[in-house]
Amino acid sequence: MISSLRGRAAHVETDSLVLEVGGVGLTIAVTPHVAAATDVGDEVYLHTHLIVREDALSLFGFESRDELLVFTQLLSVTGVGPKSALGVLAALSVTQIADAVASDDDAPFRRVSGIGPKTAKLIVVQLAGKIAAPSPSGAGRRDAAPDVAAQVMQALVGLGWNERAAAEAVSAAAEQASPAERAAVPSLLRLTLATLGPARKEHAGG
Repeated sequence: MISSLRGRAAHVETDSLVLEVGGVGLTIAVTPHVAAATDVGDEVYLHTHLIVREDALSLFGFESRDELLVFTQLLSVTGVGPKSALGVLAALSVTQIADAVASDDDAPFRRVSGIGPKTAKLIVVQLAGKIAAPSPSGAGRRDAAPDVAAQVMQALVGLGWNERAAAEAVSAAAEQASPAERAAVPSLLRLTLATLGPARKEHAGG
Protein backbone atom coordinates (compact mmCIF):
# COMPACT_ATOMS: atom_id res chain seq x y z
CA MET A 1 0.00 0.00 0.00
CA ILE A 2 1.25 3.49 -0.88
CA SER A 3 0.39 5.44 2.27
CA SER A 4 2.07 8.77 1.46
CA LEU A 5 3.96 10.56 -1.30
CA ARG A 6 6.21 13.59 -1.47
CA GLY A 7 7.19 15.13 -4.77
CA ARG A 8 6.97 18.06 -7.17
CA ALA A 9 3.66 19.03 -8.74
CA ALA A 10 4.22 18.65 -12.48
CA HIS A 11 0.62 19.31 -13.55
CA VAL A 12 -2.52 20.47 -11.75
CA GLU A 13 -6.16 20.03 -12.74
CA THR A 14 -9.29 21.04 -10.81
CA ASP A 15 -9.63 17.62 -9.19
CA SER A 16 -6.26 15.94 -9.69
CA LEU A 17 -2.55 16.57 -9.94
CA VAL A 18 0.48 14.83 -11.37
CA LEU A 19 3.12 14.38 -8.69
CA GLU A 20 6.65 13.66 -9.91
CA VAL A 21 8.30 11.25 -7.50
CA GLY A 22 11.75 9.92 -8.33
CA GLY A 23 11.33 10.78 -11.99
CA VAL A 24 7.92 9.08 -12.23
CA GLY A 25 4.74 11.13 -12.71
CA LEU A 26 1.82 9.81 -10.67
CA THR A 27 -1.73 11.03 -11.26
CA ILE A 28 -3.49 11.54 -7.93
CA ALA A 29 -7.16 12.42 -7.46
CA VAL A 30 -7.56 15.20 -4.89
CA THR A 31 -10.26 17.51 -3.61
CA PRO A 32 -10.66 20.89 -5.37
CA HIS A 33 -9.26 22.79 -2.38
CA VAL A 34 -6.00 20.80 -2.54
CA ALA A 35 -5.75 21.42 -6.29
CA ALA A 36 -6.49 25.14 -5.86
CA ALA A 37 -3.78 25.46 -3.21
CA THR A 38 -1.13 23.78 -5.39
CA ASP A 39 0.91 25.38 -8.15
CA VAL A 40 3.10 23.63 -10.70
CA GLY A 41 6.57 23.29 -9.20
CA ASP A 42 5.38 23.13 -5.58
CA GLU A 43 6.74 20.43 -3.33
CA VAL A 44 3.70 18.51 -2.15
CA TYR A 45 3.22 15.94 0.61
CA LEU A 46 0.03 13.90 0.55
CA HIS A 47 -1.44 11.05 2.57
CA THR A 48 -2.59 8.58 -0.06
CA HIS A 49 -4.91 5.65 -0.63
CA LEU A 50 -4.34 3.22 -3.50
CA ILE A 51 -7.29 1.38 -5.01
CA VAL A 52 -6.39 -1.64 -7.11
CA ARG A 53 -8.80 -2.95 -9.72
CA GLU A 54 -8.39 -5.34 -12.61
CA ASP A 55 -8.28 -2.53 -15.15
CA ALA A 56 -6.76 0.32 -13.15
CA LEU A 57 -4.64 1.53 -10.24
CA SER A 58 -6.10 4.71 -8.73
CA LEU A 59 -4.41 7.00 -6.20
CA PHE A 60 -6.30 9.42 -3.96
CA GLY A 61 -4.44 12.09 -1.99
CA PHE A 62 -5.25 14.11 1.13
CA GLU A 63 -3.68 16.95 3.09
CA SER A 64 -4.27 15.35 6.49
CA ARG A 65 -4.42 11.87 7.93
CA ASP A 66 -7.87 12.72 9.33
CA GLU A 67 -9.16 13.19 5.77
CA LEU A 68 -7.57 9.93 4.66
CA LEU A 69 -9.16 8.01 7.54
CA VAL A 70 -12.60 9.47 6.82
CA PHE A 71 -12.17 8.62 3.13
CA THR A 72 -11.49 4.96 3.95
CA GLN A 73 -14.42 4.91 6.38
CA LEU A 74 -16.73 6.33 3.72
CA LEU A 75 -15.62 3.57 1.35
CA SER A 76 -16.94 1.03 3.86
CA VAL A 77 -20.47 2.41 3.48
CA THR A 78 -22.76 0.49 1.12
CA GLY A 79 -23.13 2.38 -2.15
CA VAL A 80 -20.23 4.80 -1.61
CA GLY A 81 -17.41 4.52 -4.13
CA PRO A 82 -14.10 6.43 -4.31
CA LYS A 83 -15.49 9.32 -6.37
CA SER A 84 -18.46 9.76 -4.04
CA ALA A 85 -16.23 9.57 -0.96
CA LEU A 86 -13.92 12.21 -2.43
CA GLY A 87 -16.97 14.31 -3.27
CA VAL A 88 -18.07 14.24 0.37
CA LEU A 89 -14.64 15.46 1.48
CA ALA A 90 -14.71 18.14 -1.23
CA ALA A 91 -17.99 19.48 0.12
CA LEU A 92 -17.59 18.93 3.87
CA SER A 93 -14.72 19.22 6.33
CA VAL A 94 -13.85 16.30 8.60
CA THR A 95 -15.40 18.20 11.50
CA GLN A 96 -18.65 18.77 9.60
CA ILE A 97 -18.80 15.08 8.67
CA ALA A 98 -18.15 14.00 12.27
CA ASP A 99 -20.76 16.43 13.60
CA ALA A 100 -23.39 15.26 11.08
CA VAL A 101 -22.81 11.60 11.93
CA ALA A 102 -22.81 12.28 15.68
CA SER A 103 -26.11 14.17 15.46
CA ASP A 104 -27.72 11.60 13.12
CA ASP A 105 -28.19 14.32 10.50
CA ASP A 106 -28.03 13.11 6.91
CA ALA A 107 -28.97 16.49 5.36
CA PRO A 108 -25.34 17.61 4.73
CA PHE A 109 -24.66 14.40 2.80
CA ARG A 110 -27.84 14.74 0.73
CA ARG A 111 -26.51 18.05 -0.54
CA VAL A 112 -23.37 16.40 -1.93
CA SER A 113 -23.50 15.76 -5.67
CA GLY A 114 -23.88 12.04 -6.37
CA ILE A 115 -25.15 11.14 -2.89
CA GLY A 116 -28.83 10.23 -2.84
CA PRO A 117 -31.15 10.19 0.21
CA LYS A 118 -30.72 6.45 0.80
CA THR A 119 -26.93 6.61 0.66
CA ALA A 120 -26.87 9.72 2.85
CA LYS A 121 -28.83 7.86 5.51
CA LEU A 122 -26.54 4.85 5.23
CA ILE A 123 -23.50 7.07 5.81
CA VAL A 124 -24.96 8.31 9.08
CA VAL A 125 -26.10 4.86 10.21
CA GLN A 126 -23.02 2.85 9.23
CA LEU A 127 -20.47 5.38 10.46
CA ALA A 128 -22.16 6.05 13.81
CA GLY A 129 -19.56 5.85 16.55
CA LYS A 130 -16.69 5.45 14.06
CA ILE A 131 -15.79 9.06 13.23
CA ALA A 132 -14.41 11.47 15.79
CA ALA A 133 -13.85 15.19 15.28
CA PRO A 134 -10.21 15.92 14.42
CA SER A 135 -7.78 17.56 16.80
CA PRO A 136 -7.51 21.37 16.48
CA SER A 137 -4.35 20.95 14.39
CA GLY A 138 -6.44 19.44 11.61
CA ALA A 139 -9.33 21.88 11.74
CA GLY A 140 -8.25 24.73 9.44
CA ARG A 141 -7.88 23.58 5.87
CA ARG A 142 -6.21 26.77 4.65
CA ASP A 143 -4.41 27.60 7.92
CA ALA A 144 -0.91 26.61 8.93
CA ALA A 145 -0.70 23.85 11.54
CA PRO A 146 -0.63 25.48 14.99
CA ASP A 147 2.90 24.24 15.84
CA VAL A 148 4.28 25.53 12.54
CA ALA A 149 2.51 28.88 12.91
CA ALA A 150 3.75 29.21 16.50
CA GLN A 151 7.36 28.62 15.48
CA VAL A 152 7.09 31.15 12.66
CA MET A 153 5.51 33.64 15.05
CA GLN A 154 8.33 33.10 17.55
CA ALA A 155 10.94 33.65 14.85
CA LEU A 156 9.26 36.88 13.70
CA VAL A 157 9.02 38.25 17.23
CA GLY A 158 12.70 37.42 17.66
CA LEU A 159 13.39 39.47 14.55
CA GLY A 160 11.61 42.46 16.04
CA TRP A 161 8.01 42.21 14.82
CA ASN A 162 5.17 42.74 17.24
CA GLU A 163 2.86 39.77 17.81
CA ARG A 164 -0.18 41.29 16.13
CA ALA A 165 1.63 42.11 12.90
CA ALA A 166 3.30 38.70 12.94
CA ALA A 167 0.00 36.87 13.45
CA GLU A 168 -1.70 38.75 10.62
CA ALA A 169 1.21 38.08 8.27
CA VAL A 170 1.36 34.36 9.11
CA SER A 171 -2.37 34.06 8.44
CA ALA A 172 -2.09 35.92 5.13
CA ALA A 173 0.89 33.84 4.03
CA ALA A 174 -0.87 30.59 4.91
CA GLU A 175 -3.82 31.55 2.70
CA GLN A 176 -1.49 31.85 -0.29
CA ALA A 177 0.77 28.91 0.53
CA SER A 178 0.63 25.38 -0.84
CA PRO A 179 -0.15 22.51 1.57
CA ALA A 180 3.54 21.61 1.73
CA GLU A 181 4.55 25.23 2.44
CA ARG A 182 1.99 25.52 5.25
CA ALA A 183 3.42 22.39 6.86
CA ALA A 184 7.08 23.51 6.87
CA VAL A 185 8.52 26.23 9.11
CA PRO A 186 11.24 27.43 6.67
CA SER A 187 8.81 27.72 3.75
CA LEU A 188 6.09 29.49 5.72
CA LEU A 189 8.64 31.81 7.35
CA ARG A 190 10.01 32.78 3.93
CA LEU A 191 6.52 33.51 2.60
CA THR A 192 5.59 35.45 5.72
CA LEU A 193 8.71 37.60 5.50
CA ALA A 194 7.85 38.31 1.87
CA THR A 195 4.37 39.38 2.99
CA LEU A 196 5.77 41.66 5.67
CA GLY A 197 8.62 42.90 3.50
CA PRO A 198 8.85 46.66 3.17
CA ALA A 199 6.55 47.41 6.12
CA ARG A 200 9.00 46.05 8.69
CA LYS A 201 10.15 49.33 10.16
CA GLU A 202 6.60 50.54 10.39
CA HIS A 203 5.28 47.50 12.29
CA ALA A 204 8.29 46.24 14.21
CA GLY A 205 8.62 46.72 17.91
CA GLY A 206 5.99 46.93 20.66
